[in-house]
Amino acid sequence: MRKALTPAVPLLALLALPVTACGGSGGGGDSTSDAKPVAEVSLVPADGARDVRPDGPVTARVGHGTLTAVSVSGPDGKPVEGTLKDGAFTPKDGLAVATEYEVKATATSEGGRETVSESSFRTLEPSGDRTETVTVLPAGGTTVGVGQPLSLTFDHPVKNRAAVERRLKVTTSNGTEGSWGWLKETLTGRDRVDWRPKEYWRPGTKVTLEAPLSGVDTGAGRYLVKSYATSATIGRSQLAKVDIARHELTLERDGRAVKSVPITAGDPAKTPTWSGKMTLMGKEGRINMKAESVGLTGYDQWVEKSMKLTVSGTYAHQAEWAEGYIGSANRSHGCIGMKAADAAWFYGQAQVGDVFDVTGGKETVAAGNGFGEWNLSWEDWRKLSALTP
Repeated sequence: MRKALTPAVPLLALLALPVTACGGSGGGGDSTSDAKPVAEVSLVPADGARDVRPDGPVTARVGHGTLTAVSVSGPDGKPVEGTLKDGAFTPKDGLAVATEYEVKATATSEGGRETVSESSFRTLEPSGDRTETVTVLPAGGTTVGVGQPLSLTFDHPVKNRAAVERRLKVTTSNGTEGSWGWLKETLTGRDRVDWRPKEYWRPGTKVTLEAPLSGVDTGAGRYLVKSYATSATIGRSQLAKVDIARHELTLERDGRAVKSVPITAGDPAKTPTWSGKMTLMGKEGRINMKAESVGLTGYDQWVEKSMKLTVSGTYAHQAEWAEGYIGSANRSHGCIGMKAADAAWFYGQAQVGDVFDVTGGKETVAAGNGFGEWNLSWEDWRKLSALTP
């Protein structure tokens, strides 16, 4: 049965000490052995250790010799990738929780004799209140718009942000430049880290996220217990230009206007619509909108062709009850309303990840209110990385 490695307690391997003969006093001629001692190897964690932290090194200390190799393997028998320096083996991606590891260390004595020491240990298994889970977007294998970030949302505050960010790897098919940035999500208050390109994605780009996060301590003694991965393809370039003052939404594809439709936006005196860039978070179809869910009062209504733009409740949707002022006045509770036929057409064209660029509303939407990071300059966005010098 395979076992495993991590940091915690020490273990001494076998010592083999040479026996020497001493000559008596007087004129006898007994010879003295010049044999050198075998190398002594001690390993941490100790053999059989349990509840070992998964985010520390495996160490080997050698007496009377030189350490030549350390290997660590998991239950599948495959070696764990890592680096060996000054007797400490540090896994490239850390170790998983609740997992057995085996350690093998080889040393050579001053006389050239090889010593091999082996041990096994098991990493800790966090209890329910010490675990951290993550929601990852976009969903794997999907096609998304040019504004869609890679996004990980955590269910508890993340104190060790740099430790998390170091584990995240983004690969694109065309070397797209981008950066991670940490945000506090509006309303929920949850910590989120997004990877945003410097500029909108190039259509056709394939992007992959690898997040080997199992075993990472996020702070306050909480551990991530899973690793994550996702991939997506960037679809056609589409921007929805919304001009609140003109009561108009124009869909642009590849920089060219496809169609303009009349809209109504939020009442400027009571419930104005956000300005700025809002990335389409989801196409939710028919939903029940209640004023209380966004801190308002006065409505409880089923709405068709709903497209979510912010966490705080901004949607673009069908608004057949507002036909009398669509295209001429702004009377909504903050959403972008369209006539039934226009909403059906636009809903069929829209992709999750398309950007709505809204002008003429109230202040610019916050970066954490949905995927509002496109309202930040590239320089300001990069400053939100936990690894920015």
